[in-house]
Amino acid sequence: MDDVYILGIESSCDETSASIVKNGTDEIATVILSQIDVHTKYGGVVPEIASRCHIENITIVLEKLFDDANVTIDDITAIAVTYGPGLIGSLLVGLETAKTLALIYNKPLVPVHHIAGHIYANKLVSKFNFPLITLVVSGGHTEIVLMDEEYSFKKIGSTKDDAIGEAYDKVARVIGLPYPGGPAIDNLASTGNDTYDLPYPLDDDTYDFSFSGIKSAVINLVHNEQQRGNEVNKADLATTFQNRVVSVLTKKVIKAALEYNVKQILLSGGVAASKGLRGELSKLCEKNNIELVAPPIKYCTDNATMIACAGYYAYKKGIRAGMELNAVSTKELTREER
Repeated sequence: MDDVYILGIESSCDETSASIVKNGTDEIATVILSQIDVHTKYGGVVPEIASRCHIENITIVLEKLFDDANVTIDDITAIAVTYGPGLIGSLLVGLETAKTLALIYNKPLVPVHHIAGHIYANKLVSKFNFPLITLVVSGGHTEIVLMDEEYSFKKIGSTKDDAIGEAYDKVARVIGLPYPGGPAIDNLASTGNDTYDLPYPLDDDTYDFSFSGIKSAVINLVHNEQQRGNEVNKADLATTFQNRVVSVLTKKVIKAALEYNVKQILLSGGVAASKGLRGELSKLCEKNNIELVAPPIKYCTDNATMIACAGYYAYKKGIRAGMELNAVSTKELTREER
């Protein structure tokens, strides 16, 4: 059987990325241009600036990719692209680039849901053992997804308000940590003690999450301490916050794994890079005889390698899109993306 080479393009937020992956698991080359330095001075991503940067970066990224990969567009089997969810202006840059290449070079266009990409980053390190549970944790998403076969998704739980990554960023800003807040809190949490009285967010028997309450509790705590003239111990507050959210995340995903009788949990999304989350989930998986799969840190944040990986399995399922494909800012991960 001939090898399948997928060109993946990702531009959903503030990383411009392109990648070539062979047969769904063999990364040939990947290029990522991050905008973190641009957005740091604003304390978060500015959508208009992000889309302008994508326009400036996309041709540079593609040219470097094909130079690094030592292949030509003629070697590419299909083009996979993130069409949503994400920032509309950012998504459109990658999408229109992919559509243009597909039209000019007569290549199949494969639409990839951004979360499907995060899930399939795990293919780079392990086979999938169905049925499985995946915990998706990122700046825009917190979901528990059941997969009973290849490229088939059933959401069984999600956040009712803030995503976990958003909560990390907002808490970090309140206590004076730099953007992006997730890595800053994760690093600081390893040095502190659990000393503050913070609630466990939506600690119930459902598979849903809610992080607005603990975010508000941190904001109120900091403001109250400042009014009293007291200094907040940032390390202890970071530790307490992370312990609370990690406790609920891991408790619910283990509960789901046991209820659905799965033997494999995938950790997906930008917050999957958290040492605190990885460590606690690893201990619980070992205790319950469940295999934990997590991608290398470089594949946790947004990248086109994961889009190309997911694109391969979507391509094998016959999923295609025409030139009418448009970007969407919000999109549920459905049973089977088509």
